[in-house]
Amino acid sequence: MNHVLCGLAANTALPVELVDRLIPVADADIAESLAGRADLRHEQAVALASRIGESAVRLARRGLLTAADIDPVASPDAALALLDEGAGDPEWARRFAADPDAERRTKLAACPGFPPAVRKTLAADPDVRVVAELAAWTTADTAARLARHRHAEVRRAVAANEATPPDVLAMLVTGEGLPPAERCLVCDREETPFLHDPRCPRPDCELRSGASCTGSHESTVLETAEPALRNPATPAEAVVRFADHPSTVLRCLLAARPDLPPETAVRLAGDPVPGVRAGLAGNPAIAGALIRALEADRGPDVRRGLAHNPRVPLDVLSRLAGVVRIGPTLLPRISAASPLEVRELSGSSNPAVRMLLAERRDLPAEIRDVLADDPDAKVVKSIAPHPGLSEAQLRRMVERYGVRVLARVAANPDAPPALLEDLAAHVPPVRKAFREIARHRNATGPALLACLADEQARPMAAGHPSLPPSVVAELLSADDWQVVEAAAANPSLPPSVMSEVVPEPRGTQGRRGAPPGRATTQLRPRP
Repeated sequence: MNHVLCGLAANTALPVELVDRLIPVADADIAESLAGRADLRHEQAVALASRIGESAVRLARRGLLTAADIDPVASPDAALALLDEGAGDPEWARRFAADPDAERRTKLAACPGFPPAVRKTLAADPDVRVVAELAAWTTADTAARLARHRHAEVRRAVAANEATPPDVLAMLVTGEGLPPAERCLVCDREETPFLHDPRCPRPDCELRSGASCTGSHESTVLETAEPALRNPATPAEAVVRFADHPSTVLRCLLAARPDLPPETAVRLAGDPVPGVRAGLAGNPAIAGALIRALEADRGPDVRRGLAHNPRVPLDVLSRLAGVVRIGPTLLPRISAASPLEVRELSGSSNPAVRMLLAERRDLPAEIRDVLADDPDAKVVKSIAPHPGLSEAQLRRMVERYGVRVLARVAANPDAPPALLEDLAAHVPPVRKAFREIARHRNATGPALLACLADEQARPMAAGHPSLPPSVVAELLSADDWQVVEAAAANPSLPPSVMSEVVPEPRGTQGRRGAPPGRATTQLRPRP
């Protein structure tokens, strides 16, 4: 892989004539970067797709290739990508519905908007994978019909489709009103009864872990309940039956549903598995009384779930703040606090509460400034990246708390260049601060030169446009490929250097051309 050319292909300052020179020498990696360029012209996209067939899919999805450019026989993946974007030729759908390659038919089944006749053909496909893919994405009427499919895997896919009518989803969950499934993936491939070993040694085995069938397709029937529980269109009254189900996974999914009935929530609050109670604790559907009851739960995940619940009362959250490890996270309830609540929280005697409030980035200036002078380092560390803080305030934070707040001060979007230079030269150095400085918009050359000494910050600093051009050019020969690519993608790289490293077309086409054995995309000639 040529990391210099890969980086150059993504360089936003690369002159258009150098883009033209890169295309004839591109390999798959260079083509991937070129295909993502915002300034790529249509004729360049056509040339790139002809050079490297794999790039045609991305170019088609970006709208840089159209149906007029694609030959579906020579470039089926690109044609399918256009169909998936709703920009392909409808006639292609009919062609792919009869394609002997089941993988292509499966991709087609996930595409939107093809003709009803194609949908009917796919619904009758002999490969159950194709029908299941269609069932997961199809329209309500087709989903309702496929819910009666003889194969349990298709029914499982219908249960995941949010377009499936609620009454049909209820039938899939309860089994009432539907004829029993006749086949599943297990009995398609194995003599029943069969239980799939979770440590199956067969490299070609595609059965899911724990899959089993004794003739009633029990593992697939159980697995149908999982997507149904995740599906917001499934009626709550159809899934409450799982409150006492032996499957912990199903009870966890039920506990997190936003339409959970209050009486079912109360039952789940007594579940013996902490993970179920934790999912319930974070559910905004539970009432205040149940939240307060769950506060007494000793499970750390349960308490953490309560802290993240958007409806947790502030007095409960204030008590949880002192016992739950939350970290530098803006909690939903803190984010939604009213101006009066913000003022009350800022005056809390508990520094953990003030720290949570300090994670907001839209605080009134007077409250922001009070928290910037907080006597607790954890609070100052949280408020340090808040926009609007002055250089004097940021320097005062560093003077008071040193390395404990240095990286967060460096992350402040308004940190001025002089401050960033001082932070980069701080003794002892703070590695996290180097990474923040290396990506900061105000970082200067001297600050970035200091960041180059840090292994993790070095690639970020190499790509920063404020790094001196001469240094950027030197980094093209660095030992670390990430640094090389970042430097090559740096818009500050001198154009003369760019021109030197991009091969001349006449001197390289004959030597390199398309790599031997690689199929290139054949595009339709423009009329």
